[in-house]
Parts: sequence; structure tokens; C-alpha cells
Amino acid sequence: MWKKRLGALALSAALALSLAVPALAAEDTAPAETAPLTREESAAQAAAYAAQYGGASAISYAVWEDGEITLSGHAGVYSKTENRAILDDDLYGVGSVSKIYTTVAVMQLVEDGKINLDSPVTKYLPDFKMADERYKDITVRMLLNHSSGLMGTSNQNFMLFADDDRSAAEDLLERLSTQRLKADPGAFSVYCNDGFTLAELVVEAVSGKSFPAYLRTEIFEPAGLQNTFAPQDEFDASRLVRIYQGADTRALPQDCLGTVGTGGIYSSASDLAAFGGALTGKGLLSEKSLKAMAAPEYKNGVWAEDDEDQVTYGLGWDAVKYYPFAWSDIQALAKGGDTLYYHAGLVVIPEYNMAAAVLSSGGVSTYNEMAASRMLIDALAEKGVSVDETLPALPAAESADMPAELADYSGYYGSNAQQMKVDVTADGVLTIHSLTYPSTPAQTFAYFSDGSFRDAAGAAMMKFVEETNGVTYLYQKACASLPGLGLMPVSNYAAQKMPENSVSAEAQASWDRMGTMGVVLLSEKYTSQLWPALFSSNGMTEMPKMVPGYYLALRIVDGANARGELQVPNGGGRDSQDMTIYEKDGVTYIATPSQLLMDAAQVKPVFAGEGAYSTIQADGYARWYEVGAAAGMTMSVTLPEEAGFYVYHADGSVAASSVMYGDASVALPEGGYIVFIGDPGARFHLSFTRPAA
Repeated sequence: MWKKRLGALALSAALALSLAVPALAAEDTAPAETAPLTREESAAQAAAYAAQYGGASAISYAVWEDGEITLSGHAGVYSKTENRAILDDDLYGVGSVSKIYTTVAVMQLVEDGKINLDSPVTKYLPDFKMADERYKDITVRMLLNHSSGLMGTSNQNFMLFADDDRSAAEDLLERLSTQRLKADPGAFSVYCNDGFTLAELVVEAVSGKSFPAYLRTEIFEPAGLQNTFAPQDEFDASRLVRIYQGADTRALPQDCLGTVGTGGIYSSASDLAAFGGALTGKGLLSEKSLKAMAAPEYKNGVWAEDDEDQVTYGLGWDAVKYYPFAWSDIQALAKGGDTLYYHAGLVVIPEYNMAAAVLSSGGVSTYNEMAASRMLIDALAEKGVSVDETLPALPAAESADMPAELADYSGYYGSNAQQMKVDVTADGVLTIHSLTYPSTPAQTFAYFSDGSFRDAAGAAMMKFVEETNGVTYLYQKACASLPGLGLMPVSNYAAQKMPENSVSAEAQASWDRMGTMGVVLLSEKYTSQLWPALFSSNGMTEMPKMVPGYYLALRIVDGANARGELQVPNGGGRDSQDMTIYEKDGVTYIATPSQLLMDAAQVKPVFAGEGAYSTIQADGYARWYEVGAAAGMTMSVTLPEEAGFYVYHADGSVAASSVMYGDASVALPEGGYIVFIGDPGARFHLSFTRPAA
């Protein structure tokens, strides 16, 4: 079914870590031993592995040491169809690495005495209000360390094609005004995009400058970053390495994020490495501010005691205790970034005045960070500094008889990424059944003397932890070995025990129906990247099972309302949302804080007769149609201004788009769908012709 089931709507591009060691798209054996590689050869090899694992079409990298770029390179193609090589100063989107620039901006204003990190956000944004009195307790620091308690990502129209509209940031206060918090401010850190968009607004309010202008005059120019831009800047957009939808060879329009401080900056690899280098000295910030950014902010709230994990939040940084460097008592700082099309990794080692950046079109930021780490390991080795890369063993323990009371931990566990049924039997076996992906084989773990449960290979362990907030968590620990890149330790709370939630049979039935319902999006701008992203063919491939009383990770309140209430720190609790079902004029709608969707079963066939047209109504919602009997006909569209259309194959892939590919006509596919998007009153004139016999 091509129409996305509601549970498959994912507006973020985070890499979700599974409970077990991640599977890779490559052989599980290390590269054959050969003669030692030069640093240049090693860097090229690491970049090649990152590109291979992530499926990148282009990748560029650079290493900065003691004030200069000492190594750079690139691989892949600038374009799949144009005869043009990748150049050193070509640009990529850096995605969430933009959060480091935002943090620097805030810290500069702290140094100027204009912001206090521990003052409430309302001091700087007096119009900031929420439908939850706890919002008054959110401080600027909490925006930067992901502990604000905000739901996560509520931005509408924030990922766009060739459109530098910043309304996603400018309208955030209005969207937040109707929302509640998912946790007490400061309770724990969990990745939160909205916090950094708020920080962007704080910088504007305090500095009196637009955020892009502040970046230009206070960060880009002082740091000598000549190849770093915001979408609103004047620059040659053809320098952006081409981006693609899946395997399609047609290049897409410019990737633009309206929340610049959250994920919208462009850079070359050398400029990004140089920016990282500027955070090893006093070029942009004082030593005191840099140390504050690198402090272990994640420890301020609930967190797993064993923090041997690739996520350990500082101010802005994803990791202030990044591995494998931390095993050798070397502090490395890391930040990854992913838009729907660009991916970035930045790793900085302040002690040795080093930084490395890896950028790609396609790919995954985690692999880019690991490739950057490999380049820095080589740079340190050249200085006579070794980094321990020994695969760590699990803590010593022996097989043992399980205390009977541990069986009480059986039940349903979940994060916002996945839900599971956990069974603990008297013979000391813990079994995990995935509900999100029911066809996944069950995982079994045996009890050990330290209270953990371990897999047969001794590579992964689980443990139940009752935290100070009264929540029971399922803790996981493992370490993946990625051939050609290195080690990736995982040590975090994978899920929490989901409280029992008794609801009426009618309410449960209402939300069970949602699990099978196809939905179509109504509320995004015509330039939004969500039109192809939400209806591509790579979504859910099987029907999830539901925890009783829940719709996926949302607690069912009644037949119309469900709430995101899970309290999982690190990444498992990111991007919560509340959801409401309602009917109007016989049509079923689903509302989230930033999106409006409709039951796809209520989409009608397109009229393919003479004089056909479609008009966007006063509500501004997109108009959807089934291809129906018009399959095989060629539809030609006369576009109004500020409008666009998409046509989808039955599997959800894009057959044609005026926005993505400049199409004005299309042969309509069997079982396909059509959507028209534009401003209220926009009218699309349509003509249909059948192929000659």
C-alpha cells in the first residue's frame, strides 16, 4: 500500500540504533592486510567506506590542523548526468551541524553579557507561551543541551525545494502556543530540533539582526569561511553538489531548510573543518565558552550510568565523550547532521588543535563522523599519539540462576522509534518480540550474575533499570565493528516500560483503525520536500502490532485523542507528538501539532473530461485525486503562480512533479494518485489525451 500508514510518518532523519549490533551493507570482515596506507590513501578509503555503507553519490572530506587544511579529497560524482567533476570548494548542506553555529552565536552573546544561559527563554522572547505552565522554566541552556522538554520537531514547511522561506522559524512561537511539554524542563536530554529554532529566535531578538545576517557578520566572516552560506545569502547555487530522490538520475532542486539554525547551513568540507578548527582556540569564543560547550551536559538529568555511547550531549555537541578517542583519554567532540538529502560529520579534538569534516550527497551522518574519526586517528599517529581501538568486552560476569522477582519486568516496552513485548521467564531467559516489525525474529538473552541478560555470542547485553524518575528502562550495551571505519559503542536506555492504559473498546477500535489507514498530507507548502518523502515506496512494509491502550508510542486518551508521553532520554524519546482524529463533512482528518492529514480512502477519482480543472479552496489544503479510469492518458497541467503538482505511481514513487523536475505533463500510471498544492484560489487547468491507437 503506497499511501503512508500514519505510524510511518517520520519527519526526522535520525539514525535509529537497534537493540542488536547494526547490520551493514557490506561484508563483515575487515579489509585484507596490505602495505601501510599513506594518510591520503587511508582518508580516501574511509570516505569510500562511509559512502558505500550510506549509499552516497558524492562525498568530500577535509582535515584541519594547527590553522590550516592539511588533507582534503572527494569521491563519487557531482552529478549523475552532467560531465562535471567535484571541486574542493563545492558545497553540501551540513544539516544539524548547523546547531553548532547556533550554539556559537548564543555563546558570543553570553560573552557580551546579553544572554544568561540559565535565564528563562521568556526573558528574551516575551511572546513565547505554551499550553503548559512549565514552559516558563525552560532556560536557554536547556535549548542547547536538548533538555527543554519540548516535543521535538513541530516545524511546518521547514524542508523546501529551491525556496529560502524562513516561515518555519518565524512561525514557531505560534505553533508552540498550543502545545504542551512531554517532560519537565531539565529532566533529561533527548534530541530536540525545536529547541535550536527557539535559540535561533533568541539570537535574533537579542542581537537585532536576522539570523542569516548574524551568521555572516559574526561567524562566517570573522572565521574566514568564504565557502559557508545560509540559503538567504547570495551565492552560486550551482556549487551545491546535486541531490537525488532514491535511484532516480534526475537532479532535484536546491535543498533549503527554513530553520537555518537547526539545519540549514551550506559549507564546503574544508570550510566545515576550518570552522571546527576555530573551536579549538580563541578565534570565535573564549576558552571558558569552549569548555562550557564541551562540558557533559547530559549528566544533568536522567541518563544511563554507563555512558560508553556515541551520544553524550554538551551544548550543541552530540558527543563530548566521543569514541574511540575517549578510550585513550582524548576528548573528541562530534556533531552529525542529516537533511533528507545531505549528510555531514564534524569531529574536533581541541587538545591537539585538530578537526575533520566529511560531507555527502546521500549517505548517513554516523558513517561520515566515523570516517572523520579515522582521518584524525591517522593525524594523531603522525604526531606519535596512539588511539586504542580494541573491541571492548562486556563487563565480566558468569551465567547464573535468575532471582524469581525479575520475571515481574515482563511487559510492553517502547520508545518513539519502536515498541516491543518483553518476556522474562523463570529459567532466566529474556525474549524481545518486536511489535513495530513483527516479522523480525525474536531476540533472546540469558541471565548473568551481574543482573544483565546477554546474547549467545556475548556481544550484547540488556538490563532493567529503575530510575530516579520512577520509570523502568530497558538498558542496552553493545559495540559494533564497522569494517574500514572502526567501532561504534552503544550504551543507553533503549526503551521504557509502558504504563498500563485501560481504554474503552470503542476507543481502542478507533485507534486500531488508524493502524491500517492510508493517509494523505494536506497542509504543507507546494515546495515542501515532504511531498515526495512521505509518499515514497520505502516506508513501512508490514503492519505493526499495537500495545493495548496505545497507538504506536502514543497513549490513547479516548477515541479522538492520543498523547506522546514516553520519557526516554538520548534518542529514543525524540520527536513526540499528540494526535487528534476528527470528522468534518463526512471526511476523517488526523491532526498533529504541525501537520493535517486525511483518510486516503476518501480520495476521489480525477475528472478527465473536457474543461477539467482543480481549484485550491479557501482552507488552502492540497487537493488529492485517484488516477482511476484516467490511467494511460496523458495529463497536461497549466500551473497557476505559487503552485505545483505531483503524480505518484501505485508504489508511491514519483512519476512526475512540476516542483522536482519541472514537468508540465505526464502519462498517468495505473493505480496512481495526483495532488495539486498552492495558495487559496489557485486553479490548475487540466487536459487529458489518450495515446494514438
